[in-house]
Amino acid sequence: MSAQKRILSGIQPTSESFHLGNYVGALKQWVALQDGNDAFYCIVDLHALSGEIDPTLLRKRTLASAAQLIAMGISPEKSTLFVQSQVPQHNQLGWIMECMAGFGEASRMTQFKDKSAKGGADSARVGLFTYPMLQAADILLYQAHQVPVGEDQRQHIELTRDLATRFNTRFGDTFRIPEGYILKSGAKIYDLQDPTAKMSKSSGSTSEVLEIMDTPESNAKKIKSAATDAEREVKFDEKAKPGISNLLTIHSTFSGKSIADLEVEFADKGYGDFKAAVAEVVVEYFRPIRAKALELLEDEAHLLSILHEGSRKAREVAAETINATYRNLGIVQ
Repeated sequence: MSAQKRILSGIQPTSESFHLGNYVGALKQWVALQDGNDAFYCIVDLHALSGEIDPTLLRKRTLASAAQLIAMGISPEKSTLFVQSQVPQHNQLGWIMECMAGFGEASRMTQFKDKSAKGGADSARVGLFTYPMLQAADILLYQAHQVPVGEDQRQHIELTRDLATRFNTRFGDTFRIPEGYILKSGAKIYDLQDPTAKMSKSSGSTSEVLEIMDTPESNAKKIKSAATDAEREVKFDEKAKPGISNLLTIHSTFSGKSIADLEVEFADKGYGDFKAAVAEVVVEYFRPIRAKALELLEDEAHLLSILHEGSRKAREVAAETINATYRNLGIVQ
């Protein structure tokens, strides 16, 4: 175990279902990174409090996120899977990171700037402003070597490194300086109705998003209704045929066939046949994952026991870090 690198990554429980973009962009790679690493995966429910709060939905979504992660292949035997709020050291170190951060550097974080610009400064919560410092604490608590994140999180990793270096320089070596492990961009999955925009739930509509927990019938219908051009040729051309190109990418991602082979396979077939084939590939790929997640959600006590055990393991590691942090700060324990 000592030769393994510790990795830490988290995801917010903002929905009752992950979508294809989440899976391809991050979660599929989380599963692969379990092998050969000491992986800590966190459902960051405290971060979800920086937006609109619905207590019933938050609980439901937290459990649904856990069930889906396990169903996708995150193994409680291989990894430490836990819920952020069940490890109080996150809040403890979060406050210390706030005390290390300058107001100016916190103000420059793009997430706060973007969201406060949309809704106005008065509508933005303080929790959204201090979010990056809690995120830094999430990482530093576990002395992570690497943090698997998307390119859009690079700024957060840099802040975490800056805060850790600042603390270590002033108070003595306490935190490992983590490296960002920028996840492979992989296949880019686009919106089914607007194939020039990435697949995302932020648009507010669900007709263009393929959700893992949606029924097979619903996802098949969405694919068969996907926007395409007026031609009949199944050919990859992102500029002239973005809809067909997106469907080719989706088929290739989940069937393992190359786009070139798919172009040959569907050379003499129309869009209807092609969409039906894409629907079958996607539906069959996620059918066992959805079934396993539903099974886990049926036995809530068992699911909670898995999360409680993961949180217990996380607290052991986090306690060591917070004790060292308090000791180096001169806080009486």
